[in-house]
Amino acid sequence: MSDSPAARLQKLFEGHRLTPTQRRIAHCMVRGAAEVPFLSSVELAELAGVSQPSVTRFAVALGFDGYPALRRHLREVAPVGQGEGGSADAYNEYQQAVQGEIENLRRLSAMLADPAPVVEAGRLLAESTPLPVLGLRAASSQARGFAYFAAKVHPDVRLLDEGGSMLADRIDAAVTAGASALLCFALPRHPREVAEALEHGRAAGLTVVTVADSAFAPVARHSDLLIPAPVGTGLAFDTACAPMLLGRVLLEAMADALPDAQARLEAFDARAAARGLFVE
Repeated sequence: MSDSPAARLQKLFEGHRLTPTQRRIAHCMVRGAAEVPFLSSVELAELAGVSQPSVTRFAVALGFDGYPALRRHLREVAPVGQGEGGSADAYNEYQQAVQGEIENLRRLSAMLADPAPVVEAGRLLAESTPLPVLGLRAASSQARGFAYFAAKVHPDVRLLDEGGSMLADRIDAAVTAGASALLCFALPRHPREVAEALEHGRAAGLTVVTVADSAFAPVARHSDLLIPAPVGTGLAFDTACAPMLLGRVLLEAMADALPDAQARLEAFDARAAARGLFVE
């Protein structure tokens, strides 16, 4: 397991039933793990967009007497040299956004030190025929990219990238056709339709595998297996390099679990060459 500040915070929050507001605070703390031990309750509240009493209640929910006790605990486990100052001041805003994404990828790499969740997800996805892949609004590109490549090795991939009243119908159709799992990409801001679709899918008997920006995302309670990949927030619109890469990792794990994946790839390459699909 990773010993990064973010991983330590993640472990601290595990096993606690948190309210939506508390999950928001937890998500904020994980994203700024190195700086959080040096923030006041007021500063953390402003950063998370909640009230200062909410931060206090959050600390109590974790088993501390209050926020000062939680902050003391965080400072004790924070590595030396983290927190105030740092070389980030030398970067302009665009470079800072890139550096933020690099850090997100480091966190993803650390999480993948334990490959068991990804291997399990790959097995679940490989065993589901058809395989519905859900992603709405900001997450639609992640879902579409996964579905495009997955179709080269999986016999029946069904992309669900449009909301509306027909979304539940398409999930029902997949279940009727034999689907046993659903893969969901869920990114901020989280559309209400996604949570409703996952709730509907689970009620229909699907096992929900979710890639989300945080283990505390609103879709967590509607997922059977959630694997987090942080998004970048340094620009006007979030960046999602880590979720995209995690999608490719899941694709690899699924292909490893499909006995005929290599044969399907070779057959596609032969057809592509015969049709002259790609420029050499």
